[in-house]
Amino acid sequence: MIKNICKDKLFLSLKAEKALECDKQIGQDLLDTLIANSSICVGMAANMIGENKAIIAFKDGNDYLLMYNPVIIKKNKQYSVEEGCLCHSGRKKILRYDEIKVEFFDNNFKKRIKSYSGFTAEIIQHEIDHLDGILI
Repeated sequence: MIKNICKDKLFLSLKAEKALECDKQIGQDLLDTLIANSSICVGMAANMIGENKAIIAFKDGNDYLLMYNPVIIKKNKQYSVEEGCLCHSGRKKILRYDEIKVEFFDNNFKKRIKSYSGFTAEIIQHEIDHLDGILI
């Protein structure tokens, strides 16, 4: 189900609770909402649709992916970039890493570890910031 985008800064600044297997519908709603907003957005965290769960969805090439309880376990090649967000207007300069390794649970709740680089790595870092209550 496509949800409205949350812009409540107080709610968005909360640290996300761990996602459980019973939260898969939230993941599906997040994915549906991201796809519905794909002309203006490449990634979303569950708090952006009003759910305080550690779930992110993002576009990776032509695919849309979900991660439950993602944690960056390795990062390399720091750089500076300007980012915007659907939750507020304007852009902000921030430091990101060109290469990251992420531990997460997939849609079947199997633990995975995968490396990402470039723009996809940037998207994932932005969405994990949302899970930590960091607003860009």
